[in-house]
Amino acid sequence: MRRRLWLAAMALAMLAGTARAEAPLVERLIAAAPAANPDVLKLATRAAECARRQGLLDGFQHLAVIDYSVPSTQPRLWVFDVARGRLLFQELVAHGRNTGEKIAEHFSNIEGSKMSSLGLFQTAETYYGSNGYSLRLRGLDPGFNDNALARAIVMHGAPYVSQAIAERLGRIGRSWGCPAVRPDVARTVIDTLKGGALLFAYYPDRKWLAESPMLRCGDARPERTVASVGSPPPRG
Repeated sequence: MRRRLWLAAMALAMLAGTARAEAPLVERLIAAAPAANPDVLKLATRAAECARRQGLLDGFQHLAVIDYSVPSTQPRLWVFDVARGRLLFQELVAHGRNTGEKIAEHFSNIEGSKMSSLGLFQTAETYYGSNGYSLRLRGLDPGFNDNALARAIVMHGAPYVSQAIAERLGRIGRSWGCPAVRPDVARTVIDTLKGGALLFAYYPDRKWLAESPMLRCGDARPERTVASVGSPPPRG
């Protein structure tokens, strides 16, 4: 009897694991990162699928999501292992000097703007530069982030990204448009994402939501996309 009960329990556990593995990617990401906005995760997976349909990538194992509508003093970078549906990192991340103070407000694809860019990126190779170990980003969103390589928009570690600085200044430091992270985690995060992972940078910018090629695949309608995520959050 005990053995039969044990076997039944094992079978149920295996079925539950299979069900989780077969659940749509977005459902697994939402379950793995309850602190993230589920609508933003839906847009991220939509953009990733759009890039795949367009032949811009064969596949990807890791997905990073930045929600720039969240104040810089709060974790707003999530890194997922999409194959396992696991959350690997939940981190602070900087925005550009001219993007805003504590709250991000302005975005650009223009060289010299010192603003962050929105949309879907694919990671490329690593290198050592003026900010140490860094990861190049290739923008996949024409008109919104496709100048990322030319602008040297990269992921790197920065000493101005820390909870202590957030508490002292009421915001973390700002970059020249790069998604900079804490030095303590920079190498690990970069090594996780290098070589073809995807990074999705979100803000409820109406022009980007309505016109982004990465959000217009299939039956997705721009006006529905805007409505589903909502308007910019109140300032504070």
